[in-house]
Amino acid sequence: SSGINAEWPLRPGITATNSENGEMNSIKNVLTGEFGPVPGTAREYKASGIGWLAVGDENYGEGSSREHAALEPRHLGGKAIIVRSFARIHETNLKKQGMLPLTFADHADYDKVQPGDKVSILGLTSFAPGVPLTCKLTHPDGSTDEFSLNHTFNDNQIGWFKAGSALNAMAQ
Repeated sequence: SSGINAEWPLRPGITATNSENGEMNSIKNVLTGEFGPVPGTAREYKASGIGWLAVGDENYGEGSSREHAALEPRHLGGKAIIVRSFARIHETNLKKQGMLPLTFADHADYDKVQPGDKVSILGLTSFAPGVPLTCKLTHPDGSTDEFSLNHTFNDNQIGWFKAGSALNAMAQ
């Protein structure tokens, strides 16, 4: 596939404050229009075949060095995490789970993400070390923004992503 489309950038995570309603662990479900807990909403999306991603700020994953913190988003149908910066161990664990840990090439692009945006990550057909991907946001009013996303994947880690996880890659 040339990109990932998500109906909602799950912003925030459980312990971050949602910019739309000022609450923690509360996001708007695009299927129901209701606010609810992040894990429950992710489960509903997974059951409906909707991929999602999370948008975060600085040092995303700090204190989450255990692999379970990266396994849960993958298990719940997550595709990517886009942030200003990652805690190093968490970024690697996301890669092992087949997720796309990406950073804003320009930290100011974080402010372009709006509640209700549809997100496409472009450039995955030619995914390569050192080559940025492109994020395309389609805002609720139909306007769009595009910007670069950086990654730290090497060839081996790109294999993990293409296989769905490091474990899947080892089984091939």
